[in-house]
Amino acid sequence: MTRLFIFSFALLACSNGLAAAENETAEQAEFARDVKPILVKRCFRCHSSVKQESGFRLDSVAAIMKGGESGPAIVPGSSRESLLFQAVTGSDLLQMPPEGEPLTAKEIDVLRRWIDQGAKSPLTAGATAEPVHWAFRQPARPPVPKVANGQWVLNPIDAFVADQHQQRNLTPVPAAPKHVWLRRVYLDLIGLPPTPEEMQAFLADESDAADVAAVNRLLDSPHYGERWGRHWMDVWRYSDWSGYKQEIRNSQPHIWRWRDWIVQSLNEDKGYDRMVLEMLAADEIAPDDHDALRATGFLVRNWYKFNRHAWLDNTIDHTSKAFLGVTFGCARCHDHMYDPISQQDYFRFRAFFEPHNVRTDRVPGVEDTTKDGLPRAYDADTQTPTYLFVRGDERRPDKEQAFGPGLPTVFGIELAVIPVSLPPTAYYPSLRPFVQQETLDKAAADVTKAETALAQAKQVESPKQDAVALAEKVLASATADLVAVRARIEADIARFATPPKENASQLRRSAAQAERESACRKAEEESLRAEQSLTNAKSATEISPDDKKAADAFAAAEKQLAAARKKLEEAHDALDKPADKYSPLGPMYPTTSSGRRAALARWIADKQNPLTARVSVNHIWLRHFGTPLVGSVFEFGLNGQPPTHPELLDWLAVELMDKNWSMKHVHRMIVTSNTYRMQSSSDQAHAENVRIDPDNRSLWRMNARRMEAEVVRDSVLHVAGQLDTTMGGPELSEDSGLATHRRSLYYRHAYEKQMTFLKLFDAANVEECYRRSESVIPQQALALANSPLALAQSRVLAKRLSDSLAAHKTETNASAAFVIAAFNHILGRPPTTDEQTECETFLAEQTKRLADKTGLTAFTSGAASAVKPSADPQQRARENLVHVLLNHNDFVTIR
Repeated sequence: MTRLFIFSFALLACSNGLAAAENETAEQAEFARDVKPILVKRCFRCHSSVKQESGFRLDSVAAIMKGGESGPAIVPGSSRESLLFQAVTGSDLLQMPPEGEPLTAKEIDVLRRWIDQGAKSPLTAGATAEPVHWAFRQPARPPVPKVANGQWVLNPIDAFVADQHQQRNLTPVPAAPKHVWLRRVYLDLIGLPPTPEEMQAFLADESDAADVAAVNRLLDSPHYGERWGRHWMDVWRYSDWSGYKQEIRNSQPHIWRWRDWIVQSLNEDKGYDRMVLEMLAADEIAPDDHDALRATGFLVRNWYKFNRHAWLDNTIDHTSKAFLGVTFGCARCHDHMYDPISQQDYFRFRAFFEPHNVRTDRVPGVEDTTKDGLPRAYDADTQTPTYLFVRGDERRPDKEQAFGPGLPTVFGIELAVIPVSLPPTAYYPSLRPFVQQETLDKAAADVTKAETALAQAKQVESPKQDAVALAEKVLASATADLVAVRARIEADIARFATPPKENASQLRRSAAQAERESACRKAEEESLRAEQSLTNAKSATEISPDDKKAADAFAAAEKQLAAARKKLEEAHDALDKPADKYSPLGPMYPTTSSGRRAALARWIADKQNPLTARVSVNHIWLRHFGTPLVGSVFEFGLNGQPPTHPELLDWLAVELMDKNWSMKHVHRMIVTSNTYRMQSSSDQAHAENVRIDPDNRSLWRMNARRMEAEVVRDSVLHVAGQLDTTMGGPELSEDSGLATHRRSLYYRHAYEKQMTFLKLFDAANVEECYRRSESVIPQQALALANSPLALAQSRVLAKRLSDSLAAHKTETNASAAFVIAAFNHILGRPPTTDEQTECETFLAEQTKRLADKTGLTAFTSGAASAVKPSADPQQRARENLVHVLLNHNDFVTIR
């Protein structure tokens, strides 16, 4: 029976299937290409570096040869004598795995052929087995290849790409024309097309430095942070708050401050490593830096009202996917099916986040944090244990063992977790000077208001003694409160000084006494109010003795007065007792943080981490080329896709780290490479390229791709000169996107709060968007053809172009000049001869039809626009042409 558990990977195959397989022509089976994917899929849950049932591993040929408790699993050259083959065929009582679908006849045949052909290892003679997956090995900078096509190589990126061209007999296509490259790089780096003036200046500059100068200008532009901020907001799962009506269920209000931190950090070229540190643990590594604390919006975004476990599951899952490119999710219920991550590893990883919670701190100028504030993470309870959930069921925690924070054993690292002593302003944010000053100012304003009210009460022609008396009590209460606030602030300053001031005890007692005096004056005010209310209620019952409402009001007033008098009595009694405790100005939080997230963040951002730099440069590459180097962008593990250019991936990862994790440096290298400069058309491609590499995996041309949703909308506004470039601030209503002109990333984006126009063009999925989808649907064309946004901007731009041409009067053929200007302005290129002819004909026919009032084309209909169409037939025709060009494929495509 021991042999039954050698490996959980065997299946019964139907005899007919095996017979058919044995009759097939035996082609060479390779371990890495053919065999290992089967083992990963069906066996690694029980036989990998994470778990070894019966002491048996299947993650390398050497381990398979060694076998487990029953000895070697295979006999090279003889599948029938191999335990592995006996298991998959179900012979000798072996029927594995005990759960799941059996292997197909084709999969079993692969194993049979590999064993019968000698069970060859992919390693060279004399080499030792390498059980560690490539993604879990630290990247090392590989040597830059020397290639035959050396004249094509402008930087190391080109060398690695050219090396693969050479290996696969591919010929790169020519470079794109200058105007195409400039438009491409503008859209990639700032998300806006170049203006005609910018294009003309670039085309006129024939110096060797023109390209680099253009790139540097774009990287220095504040629009760079907005463009790449939206990219990273996708990866980091940005979402404004969502819920039912005004009920907050996910994320938090004011999380836009995290969005502004992302944009600002990118514009400053803050190192990617530092960004990771601040997002995961700014409250521990920079607890007094309120600019950095905005970054913990990464954690705040996962907040979920109804289930703390779901909240933490999302935090674990998306921290690992976003920064490490590894999926932890399935290990919540059982050991990972593919990667060396056990269920225990999952809950050790959870322990990093177990203590944390979310709070909202005050910001200058706003006392009410529901109106504005700084949502941020902090450790609320460091004593909360982390238990393993049996089969992932949160209702069945295994309380026999609590887990401390730790990494999966595959990384071979034990992190030192050191608790963090927080500065007073971190755990008692009301110590911040602006809070103290604003609290004082409010108390002083209340005194001024009360003084004014008393003066007004006395100035009436026949002043009512009760009104004057109450105003006097209000003033006394406000004055006492101001004294108490001042005393509490002075006591706070002395108490929390380092070291505490000598008079701290005296000031503490004074503050306690002042606060009691204030409470007494407030109780006197409330008691007088209650007395006057009772008097009024009594008068009402005397006037209408049978009025039930009046009687009820009288009874309520009596209870209110009794409560007020009791409170007043307690306040007077408290005055006679010694006290040295006073109320803080605001909430107080734990004075220490666990240090767990800081330890995790430092490991993730460490150069020794094998995953972080690879994952980040892969995301950058994806957004420049439309396809990543590793197709499974959040899955670098055994179930992921291998890199198309593994040496290039590692070279870029090391380059990022060696250049202080500067993302701008990586952008600059990419967009100035010949790999990036290539044209996207295959018209001039070598005939063999399409046959050898139809999917362009080896990058023999550039990939054309449709603009992202935000770039489509922003570009429509930009070419019309109507884009509002104001940066930052609270999110704007998603319903105002067609009428207002801010950049798209500033509009509310949450589960049930998304701009329809952006959704049609595949805006980010707020739940998870590591890679945007790119659909082609009729509604997209309709959105550009009929939306008020496109209609209004068409008319605005047509007028601008017409006014410009009229002012210069350089062309005798006005229609021809308008067509050229419109193409250059909207598409960034002049029209072809055919396009010029077609558009001039369009203008002539449109003008005639409009003048004859025979009807309008489809492009003049649609949704109502804030900008009315021109009454002049010629200008109306021009508006229609501009509208057509905004719907042109070249406008919405990055070529």
